[in-house]
Amino acid sequence: NAGLDAFDDKGSQRKVHIRVAQRSGRKNITTVQGLDEDLDIAKICRALKKIYACNGSVSKTADMGQVIQLQGDQRENVKDFLFG
Repeated sequence: NAGLDAFDDKGSQRKVHIRVAQRSGRKNITTVQGLDEDLDIAKICRALKKIYACNGSVSKTADMGQVIQLQGDQRENVKDFLFG
């Protein structure tokens, strides 16, 4: 990782975006987008739901591709699952 620059736009690495949006009141939803299309997104979503005891779904959008949506603030859990 010494040769990687997180701000280098010339690299061919794809970025995975993990975001939290507030739904209503104190309810949050975590979205994960930017995963490679050759991955089984539904299987990843099922594993995240089972391991972290939350509900979730996979939605497909025209501009962002497949997006995983999980209930609650699961940012650290998703980061640990994908990169840990």
